[in-house]
Amino acid sequence: MGAGHDHGHSHGGPPPGTTGTAAAAYKGRLRIALGITLTVLLAYIVGSALTGSLALFAEAGHMATDAVGVSMALLAIHFANRPASSRRTYGYARAEILAALLNCLLLLGVGGFILVEAIERLANPTEVPGGQTVAFGLVGVVANGISLALLMRGQKESLNVRGAFLEVLSDALGSLAVVLSALVIMATGWTQADPIASLLIAVMIVPRTVKLLREALDVLLEAAPRHVDMDEIRSHIMALPGVQDLHDLHVWTITSGMPVLSAHVVVDHLALDATGHEKMLHDLQGCLGEHFDVEHCTFQLEPSGHAEHEAKLCH
Repeated sequence: MGAGHDHGHSHGGPPPGTTGTAAAAYKGRLRIALGITLTVLLAYIVGSALTGSLALFAEAGHMATDAVGVSMALLAIHFANRPASSRRTYGYARAEILAALLNCLLLLGVGGFILVEAIERLANPTEVPGGQTVAFGLVGVVANGISLALLMRGQKESLNVRGAFLEVLSDALGSLAVVLSALVIMATGWTQADPIASLLIAVMIVPRTVKLLREALDVLLEAAPRHVDMDEIRSHIMALPGVQDLHDLHVWTITSGMPVLSAHVVVDHLALDATGHEKMLHDLQGCLGEHFDVEHCTFQLEPSGHAEHEAKLCH
């Protein structure tokens, strides 16, 4: 019945048969970011104990969760790069997305905790020494700035790294809020600036986390990648000489940087005989490789009328 299967490969990702992921290249940077996060976490624990600042306490809890999140990201990279097997044909690549999903849940939990604590502190304000709080907050601003620089590039390529990046970004903004609130307390004596800064930290966490959560769920639900235009892909394939129809077109993502496409391509049998399966598959892969960033492509070539024959067999 004239069917052909093959895999296309573009330079933007790991070669066929491997389980390398977009986040693997940033494992070293994630480790450095984890070390920085743990260092600042210890500093904030000491700072919150010395000053009684809720904002510092909130940031300490936030950074503790982020340390767990970055640790999960590193663990996911380890599993994602384990070799494929006959049972798990894509290896553990999807582990990265699961880690990003867990990071989202942790971040939402931290945001809710900070929100409750801040509301209670607004009702019962306490004295906070501004000078010491500023010093500890500046440590966090500088340290998180270094981590952001390390992860800036990777967050554009991997949802897993983006999860860690967003955690560090919210840490940096939280540290900045701590500094500003302490300066306000020093200048005006208005102690409610501290819980207000904590509320801002909670507000900063939620929107970015929801966005990341939506993207992770899209991958788990095997939705088409947002950057892929299905109609455009269909048009390009249909424009190839000899192609008569296209059905069962699917595009999904295994993990960040690993989009996958499969399709049944109906080809005129005279054109298929004249061109040959190998040349036709090469043309299809070349079309997608030139115009679309799709890592693995699987095509089934079918002569005219085969779809109707297939439908009768299924019934």
